[in-house]
Amino acid sequence: MNRRLALLVLPLLLAAAGCTSGATDDPAPRPAAAERPSPFKDCTGLSTAPTAEPAGTAAATGGELLPELTLACFNGGAPVALRGVAGPAVINVWASWCPPCRKELPAFQRLSERAAGQLQVVGVNSRDSRSGAQSIGEDFGVRFPVLVDQGEALQRDLKRNAIPLTLFVGPDGRVRHIDATGALDDTRLAELVRQHLGLAVPA
Repeated sequence: MNRRLALLVLPLLLAAAGCTSGATDDPAPRPAAAERPSPFKDCTGLSTAPTAEPAGTAAATGGELLPELTLACFNGGAPVALRGVAGPAVINVWASWCPPCRKELPAFQRLSERAAGQLQVVGVNSRDSRSGAQSIGEDFGVRFPVLVDQGEALQRDLKRNAIPLTLFVGPDGRVRHIDATGALDDTRLAELVRQHLGLAVPA
């Protein structure tokens, strides 16, 4: 009986406090192409800056540079140097087994559409199975580029344990803000983008 109660309560605790671990059906997924086409964009354009720089971002200073990490692209191809991702950018760390991550992913997809040409939205899939990540992308219509971080190297570098985790990166490649408050909706995401990147995006 106690075991059954624990199984019922655990998902609620993970949803309330953020997610720190998850079971995977494929503990070491390869970033090579899957049998079915990936729903995510490829990563080839990540080092190209958005075409329109938002007002106010050039003068903003402060924050650490993105970690010096190289991550695989979910779609395969050449690995991506995280520090080479051109800002302004919003980088969301997520996993399919994390309820708050699943809840907020559609808002990040909408942000990528509304702010196209002004900022980049990039996903970092953490400690997940390839099939789980692919299914979430298909089910929720997530299309932005996704990097793979099976060893939680980004979280370790940032000294953060729980996900979801969202980084707001300026045009200079410096992290202006890290949000770990839980699932973000369209309104809160637009507020954070405006506050930390100087970009007005409709919610």
